[in-house]
This record gives sequence, C-alpha cells and structure tokens, in this order.
Amino acid sequence: MPITGIYGPDDFANRPQGQSTIPPRPAPARSGPALPMPSLEWTPEVERATAPLYERIKHVIPSIEWPLMAPTIKAINELKQARGAVILAHNYQAPEIFHGVADIGGDSLQLAVEATKVKAGIIVQCGVHFMAETSKLLNPDKTVLIPDSRAGCSLAASITGADVRLLRERFPGVPVVAYVNTSAEVKAEVDICCTSSNAVQVVESLNAPSVIFLPDRYLATYVASKTDVKIIAWKGACEVHERFTGEELRAYREADPSVQIIAHPECPPDVLAEADFTGSTAHMINWVREKRPRRLVMITECSMADNVRAELPDVEMLRPCNLCPHMKRITLANILESLLTLREEVTIDPALAERARRSVERMINLKN
Repeated sequence: MPITGIYGPDDFANRPQGQSTIPPRPAPARSGPALPMPSLEWTPEVERATAPLYERIKHVIPSIEWPLMAPTIKAINELKQARGAVILAHNYQAPEIFHGVADIGGDSLQLAVEATKVKAGIIVQCGVHFMAETSKLLNPDKTVLIPDSRAGCSLAASITGADVRLLRERFPGVPVVAYVNTSAEVKAEVDICCTSSNAVQVVESLNAPSVIFLPDRYLATYVASKTDVKIIAWKGACEVHERFTGEELRAYREADPSVQIIAHPECPPDVLAEADFTGSTAHMINWVREKRPRRLVMITECSMADNVRAELPDVEMLRPCNLCPHMKRITLANILESLLTLREEVTIDPALAERARRSVERMINLKN
C-alpha cells in the first residue's frame, strides 16, 4: 500500500522555532579512577597473543597494518577483564573492532536484546549515540560508555520529541512507531520501537488501520509495500543509504549478469527494485551465509562487507563504498581511552528514561 502522507518539520506552522534537531547531551561523566596507559609496542608477545584474532581477519586487514593495531587490541581485551566490561559492536564497525575486541556484535535489534542479558557492570557501546542510549535505557543501573559521544545519526537528528507531539495532534488516536534510530527523547513520545528486522511485524502488531512511522521515509516506504496498514511517514533519511542509486546497481549487473545484489531497506525504492534480496543487516548476513554467492554487491555501510568477508572469504565483494562518518568516530584508540578513563558515560534523565524504556521493551517483548 502506498504511503498515505509524509511530513517533516516544515509542515508544522506551530513547530517550536530555533529548536535543535539534536537533543542536548550531558557533559561526559567520569565514573572511576583512570588506569595507566599500557605499552602499545609491537612485540613477539603481542604477536603471539593476537595471532588467533588476526587469523580471523587476515582476508580484510593487510599483514603490514596488523602490527599497528594488535598492541591496542591486546590492551583493550586485557582492560575489559580488569574493568569487568563488555563491548557491544554494531555490524558497521571496522573489522579490527568487530572481530578484534567486541564481545557481542550484531544489528540494532540484536544489540538491544543482548544488552538486556549483559552481566558486566560496564557496557562499552561501539556504535552511534542512540544505540548507547538504548543500552542505558535497558540497563539503568549499569555504566554505559560510548567512546565518542559525537557519533550521531542523520535519522536521529531529523526529528524531536516536539515533532512527535505535533504529529499526534495532527493525527489523534493514530499509534506511533519509532525506528530505534531515534533519541531517547523521541522514544519517550511513541508507542513502540522497531528495527529494520521487525518493522513490518511491529506495525501489524498494533492492529490499527493507520500507523505513524518515523523517522525514515525509505524504510516507511518499504514497510508500506509489505502491509495493508496505512503508513504516515516522516521525512528523515539515512545519509549513507540514500546516496545509493538504482543506476549504479544496474551498471554492476551489466558488467556481470551473474552478480547478486542485496540491499538494506533504508535505501531508496529504485535501489530496492534492483536488489535480489532486501533485509536488515542481520538478515543480509544470514542470506549470504545461506546462499554463498560467488560475487556479491552489498548495499549498506561498507564496513559490513569487510566483516562478512572475514567470515566468508570465498564470497567476492564488489563494493560501492559508502562509509558512515558517525560510526567511524569509534576507533581502537578511543575505545582504549574509554576503558582507561571510563569516559564518555551516557546518562538519561530518569523520568524521560522511564517513558522511553517502555517503547523499547514493548518491541523486545513482542512475540514472533
């Protein structure tokens, strides 16, 4: 079913003027004493200790680069034990992070679910800020760190809690679904959250003829094509996925008709029309594991292609490479710094967190 309407900030005459689309964040907090900087020399001991990790990623990280990364990777993995910390990493993190130091990796839904199972007292979120906020919502009594709080998201920045309230005024009684790529402030104003893995399921679970779906216009379009529910969308978009075009995908097919193309539903409709499969990052990875295509174009943030190829080196990746500048703010160096100093801590106002937590937990508790 086509989207029945799409709205943005300019469509509300009474939208508060001068309001930032990025909610203010508390100053980075420090939660404990700093530890001394470990040695970051490349030594025979470091080489031996990290050899199993390099074996895992040798297909995507040149051997000449490994001596520059391995000492920091070893230090991070030792500091995790000393701090009683666990590292969560999104699929878009670079291979040296995703395969080198992460304890848990996955898409937004996987990380949200796994965050509820974490026993460690400290969570280091290697992803963007809304992911760290989600981990904090689900673990209010734990210390949640993000190595760089500037790691934002164009989708999360596209909408505010005030915008959601204006949408509710415009469409009274219509339930609101928020993609997890939103701030805690927005999550506090909606009925339930979703990820690209479960968006259709979440929309249909509300048993409503119409649903407000925000903030990604392209994911909303994809959901609308899979359900009879009328979708009212917001004008947000992912700055990485919206840069792909159907034209560039057709060029890949013309060069090699046997190539397989898989795409994330945050991409524009002309891109999805050219894809052999559309799904979340987790669904894309599972598709590659099952199909084992000879040559593959993976239309999403291109670090994920490296992470998949590390696991499946027989799959040749042809990459139109769009990097997320926000994800790439997370580095081995600032993960190490975060564990040494316990910065930057994510904090959320308790009253806001209580409301936002309900929408996330409602998603997680939704039965398949």
